[in-house]
Amino acid sequence: MCTYSTEKVTLERSSGKTREGWRPMNEATVYYDHPVHAPDAHTVNIDFLGADPSSRVAVELSLDSARELLAALEVTVERAALH
Repeated sequence: MCTYSTEKVTLERSSGKTREGWRPMNEATVYYDHPVHAPDAHTVNIDFLGADPSSRVAVELSLDSARELLAALEVTVERAALH
């Protein structure tokens, strides 16, 4: 794999659902690379990580889907700030 861009974010008070159930997540890695499963040549990938290696939740997004998700996150966060 040839990762083109990587950003790491420390997560606070966050969780993700794995096969074993809900787990604390303390880091997210966002990167643009070749996917493992998605049908595109390159995808925006997000790995949500917990302290335990089995706590990983991975997502591969097409560039269009990543843009849509980013826009939805921005709108939701702005609205949440008003409450």
